[in-house]
Amino acid sequence: MDDNNGYAVFFFPQALEALGDAVQPFLQDGPAGPHVACHTVDTGGAFIEMTLEGRTPEGRPVSLELMVPSGMVRMIVSTHSDEMFGFGLHGFSKPAAPLPVLGPTAEPASAPPEALPSSTR
Repeated sequence: MDDNNGYAVFFFPQALEALGDAVQPFLQDGPAGPHVACHTVDTGGAFIEMTLEGRTPEGRPVSLELMVPSGMVRMIVSTHSDEMFGFGLHGFSKPAAPLPVLGPTAEPASAPPEALPSSTR
């Protein structure tokens, strides 16, 4: 799973046995077990469609689609390394946009802090 631009698709052991030699050229070993490393995954139908990017023996780029029944797939893991992924502010470099003034009687955004209601009541 060293590829930082796609997905790792893991299969049930029975699926690997049923697929046999046909899936062997596409499998990679990793700490979490054998998986198919692919560029894109489409889970929208009865089959999981995986797009694999590779090279021919002559060095030409080739794109290959591999489809397996969705019941064979145990787990799909994203291997993207986007800095913006997750819930925290890590890697966040854009400043927050100012909030608009709401309501018909609100003070304009340039109003001094005294324009805010007191919270000491």
